[in-house]
Amino acid sequence: MKKIFLIMTAICIASCSSNLEDLNRNTKDPAAVSGESLFTGAQKALVDQVVHINVNENNTKLWSQFLQETTYTDESNYDQVTRTIPENLWSAMYRDALKDLDEAGKIITETTYLTDEINALKPNKLNIIEILKVYAYSHLAETFGDVPYSESLNIEILSPKYDDGITIYKDLISRLTTAISNLDDSKDSFGSNDNIYKGDVASWIKFANSLKLRMGMLLADADDTYAKTTVESAIAGGIITSSAENTNMQYGSSAPNTHPVHTEAILSGRDDFVAGATLIDLMNTLNDPRRPLWFQTVGGDYIGGEIGSPSTYSSHSPMSEQVVAATAPGVIFSYSEMQFLLAEGAERGYATGDTAANHYNAAITASIDEWGGSAADAATYLAQPSVDYATLIGTQPWRQVIGTQKWISLFNRGPEAWTSIRVFDFPILATPTEAVSGFPNRYTYPIVEQTINATNYNAAASAIGGDLAETKLFWDKF
Repeated sequence: MKKIFLIMTAICIASCSSNLEDLNRNTKDPAAVSGESLFTGAQKALVDQVVHINVNENNTKLWSQFLQETTYTDESNYDQVTRTIPENLWSAMYRDALKDLDEAGKIITETTYLTDEINALKPNKLNIIEILKVYAYSHLAETFGDVPYSESLNIEILSPKYDDGITIYKDLISRLTTAISNLDDSKDSFGSNDNIYKGDVASWIKFANSLKLRMGMLLADADDTYAKTTVESAIAGGIITSSAENTNMQYGSSAPNTHPVHTEAILSGRDDFVAGATLIDLMNTLNDPRRPLWFQTVGGDYIGGEIGSPSTYSSHSPMSEQVVAATAPGVIFSYSEMQFLLAEGAERGYATGDTAANHYNAAITASIDEWGGSAADAATYLAQPSVDYATLIGTQPWRQVIGTQKWISLFNRGPEAWTSIRVFDFPILATPTEAVSGFPNRYTYPIVEQTINATNYNAAASAIGGDLAETKLFWDKF
């Protein structure tokens, strides 16, 4: 009997010990995160940052003067310091997007999947991750100039050096070219874990070539020969050819997966933004059919807020229900943008397959169509002497003609609209009523970098010509 008791006690000690360990284990959290899950999260973090309207995260829709703040006007007046906006963007891109994309790639590389068929998808997954990393780095370079790049994701290096902007950019284009060549459109990739193209590799190839073309065009004033070769190579590889192929993040109908504009404009319960006078006044002059697609009227009129001044919500045009919808697409590349890029390329003498005028017309038509306007609306708009390419090009430089209409079409696309303004120097924007700087040609470096990475920060600031908002970046030559 005593022997039986001792045996039972030993069993109890062993099992109780095991049970106690189980009690300390969080059964609701996975022991490890899959590379695919990390990819999904990083993809959303990246697109969220680009399409955001939150003044703590992204001010480019205000700097592009599409919108005006109703009460707190710091950001409309080019204040980057009060809310440490550059630091927030920097962290979101490096920590939430690039680091997670990098880790997703490492996990997928090391994972052995259940079947040979699933294992065969790994190369496509890794190259799609590479494409998004290129996109993220290009966004950083276009925003700040020289940034940490070659040492940026090495956790052993706490104070990474800043690499030269144009060197980064050309290396990114090279990486993009390699990723495109390594994609196999006969196989799938991320499937439902991909909230942009649902794993369709052929679509990712078109986006990557389109991104390559856009990046090539950005270097046109800095290195025309290189830009021409890059652009024509991208066209030959296959670019976006219709609005059905737009690179759109698919958002959900309920938090936390709604479009960031919906989060800020609706779920917050705040009325912080109205139309900016710069955009509304021009659209009113041009009888632009996109006004009711983007904004609501006040007493039957479209009224924009004075740039830099408090603008009462009830007295100015708010954004339309379509713009603030929970499931609005998070656009990072569109067919209308592609056609404007091709129009610019044609004016520069690149082989784009058509004339600048035809690309321009196609771009405007696509923009109106993408927002729900009709072909008749587009035709009427284009027929106006104030919009017609042939009429305008006789009295205005092509930079003004293309730049103005491209800027309008990029409404709600803050970073790309801001970049377009810096490329073309059109349209002429209003000077905010209480501007704290000249027009921001870049985000200033995060203040924290001056403390934790001072040597490299100082070298970078000196290399670009000063850590100032007005400093022009490596591609901005006019």
